[in-house]
Amino acid sequence: MREYPFLISIPHGGIQVPADVSELVCLTQAELVFYSDPATRALYRFHDRGASFLDTDISRMIVDLNRAPYHLPPKHPDGVIKQKTVFGTPVYEQGSFPDIRIIHRLLMEHYFPYHAAIDQLLDPGRVTFALDCHSMLPYGPPGHRDAGVARPVICLGNNGDTQGRQRPGSLSTCPSGWIQALAGAFREEFSGEGEVAINRPFSGGFITNAHFWHKGIPWIQIEVNRNLYERGGGDPAFSVIDQENLNFTGKCIWNALCSFWDGLETTGDCIEETIR
Repeated sequence: MREYPFLISIPHGGIQVPADVSELVCLTQAELVFYSDPATRALYRFHDRGASFLDTDISRMIVDLNRAPYHLPPKHPDGVIKQKTVFGTPVYEQGSFPDIRIIHRLLMEHYFPYHAAIDQLLDPGRVTFALDCHSMLPYGPPGHRDAGVARPVICLGNNGDTQGRQRPGSLSTCPSGWIQALAGAFREEFSGEGEVAINRPFSGGFITNAHFWHKGIPWIQIEVNRNLYERGGGDPAFSVIDQENLNFTGKCIWNALCSFWDGLETTGDCIEETIR
């Protein structure tokens, strides 16, 4: 099997709650699993097909690796350390939010090592394209810009506009031609399933932006609609993973990535763009 020059990052698939906060958390196990979305670790199980692969055991509800390390409550309730879920459910028992010493320890033990590992794995000799891999709820949750709006089946983000072009005053994490080509490959694989969107509703998070700035290797964030493999209407109490659909969706994702990259290699665009 061919090894593609990809780095696959899966920052939100763990469900581990460290001992430091285990007595403080008030989420049920079902809620913890739902909001952590461990299915992404199976969905993007490409560790033997790309040059580099990285995931984590820590739950995103405890440490969100795709947030800036200084985005802390109360100013950032959905930051690196969370006060509540996207549906407003408290993460911690009332009056039991971790103090700053525990927060610092959580970041030192889980957050910074993950980002240091990404930095180490982004070896230009082996990796020429990086992907931060996620799932998204079928509808925008309350308080979000797309609250109540049905989401596309796939969303690809490079911090650009809806065509993947650079926005004024910002830096796109990959060329517009790349993300448009990848969107086309996803449309082929998911024909009839729904819309494949670019930078809507998500344009990329801290991981794609920070590490593109640092190393200059192109990044795209992938968001897959959980409707493709999950039943239960976005409710933690009734969420059920359809294993057959999960496996099929994962195969389609990998096929799209391979088709995209093979196309770039055929035209030489992968070489031309990465050396600019």
